[in-house]
Amino acid sequence: MEAALTAIQNLKMTRRLTLKMVDGISDDRLLTIPERFSNNLLWQLGHLVVTQQLICYKLAGLPIAVSDEWVSGLRKATSPADWTTPPDIARVKELLISLPDQLEQDYQAGIFKSYTRYETSTGVVLSSIDEAILFNTYHEGIHLGAIMALRKLV
Repeated sequence: MEAALTAIQNLKMTRRLTLKMVDGISDDRLLTIPERFSNNLLWQLGHLVVTQQLICYKLAGLPIAVSDEWVSGLRKATSPADWTTPPDIARVKELLISLPDQLEQDYQAGIFKSYTRYETSTGVVLSSIDEAILFNTYHEGIHLGAIMALRKLV
């Protein structure tokens, strides 16, 4: 339990840093897909929101805080090139900050009663909410690196 709560604190810090990385970048630049890339900064931000919801809530059999449309356009192996309408930028940023607080509250309230085992695309097997929270921190770090690279190209 202590490790998961520490990971949630790290998630909050990482999310603040992630938002700082895109602070002041225009909407047009957030939506720009650089040459030889399959996604943009907005996709990266939305992907973080969606992935955290899927691995922490959906796999625990709980409702998620994002629409099916967001899941369809922001889960792994998707691209903003396929979007008919991009997700609302302000809403993505809002959820990026608010959902870790909700995760902490829900975790401390003990709502995560069950968990469906899941193997990630990197081969990590998640069997509990604690493992999902810890893995999510790793996942966020990967995408923070991608965001740092993308912002130099747009």
